[in-house]
Amino acid sequence: MLNRQAIGSLCLVATATGWALGWSVMKVLLRDWPPLFARGVAGIAASLLLALIAVWSKENPRVPRAVWPRLLFAAFTNVFAWMGFSTLTMQWLNVGEGVLLVFTMPIWATLLAWPLLGTRPTARGIAALLLGMAGITVLLGGGGLTMEGTRMFGILTALGAAVFFALGTVLNRSPAPLPATVSVLWQVGLGSLPLVILGMLFERPDVGALTAAGFAALLYVTVIGMTGCYLTWFATLRYLPPAMASTGMLLVPLIGVLSASPLLGEPLGWREATAMALTLSGVALALWRA
Repeated sequence: MLNRQAIGSLCLVATATGWALGWSVMKVLLRDWPPLFARGVAGIAASLLLALIAVWSKENPRVPRAVWPRLLFAAFTNVFAWMGFSTLTMQWLNVGEGVLLVFTMPIWATLLAWPLLGTRPTARGIAALLLGMAGITVLLGGGGLTMEGTRMFGILTALGAAVFFALGTVLNRSPAPLPATVSVLWQVGLGSLPLVILGMLFERPDVGALTAAGFAALLYVTVIGMTGCYLTWFATLRYLPPAMASTGMLLVPLIGVLSASPLLGEPLGWREATAMALTLSGVALALWRA
């Protein structure tokens, strides 16, 4: 029988892989629809799918009044800010630059866990984090990030996504007293609805512009990215400490860039191989049990 850390590690790998591929897939969807509307529609559809899963699992969708503040905070950090800001980032930065900035999240989570939870970073955790960030730097540092033009907006939204998701990762360590699927469906639904409203108000999307490729991307984002991966992510937080879970998520930018090569034509060479060795070493160190 698998122990808690093994279950958490499996959930972490599933989450990282699903979200990593989602970066390239989302780029395809953004060819047809603007970012806030696209992400919001996928989230609303995902919340409906999660509601069906909850009904099938015979879970009570009712939320006690005392739980609503925590639920709203989680919806803001884990969905609205994380998914909304990171999707906005992709209209100003390419996949490589976007994931480099967004996935500084482990640094913020490790730092925030100390004052908020009293969890001091261990030597192993710091070493794992440094290895992982070194891998990402090698992988993506060649292009160089500039602050010119609209790229500033991409940089700011990426860092906003990183900080808010790190805050949610740390403060949502203790799950709300709700069934897992119910908690996720409310968070995804509550976090996605404002994205749809903002998209309709400011982006004025052409709903009929969705192509077959865009529809396939929408299905992936809905079923995998915003349904399956959220379920496995919150399961990860139940079984692994915040710093370990956040460090393990360094797999996302690595897999994301590697998948962007065949899907979007981004380069793949010696830098990517070196980064893979560094990052996977960091992840292995973070997940290794003494």
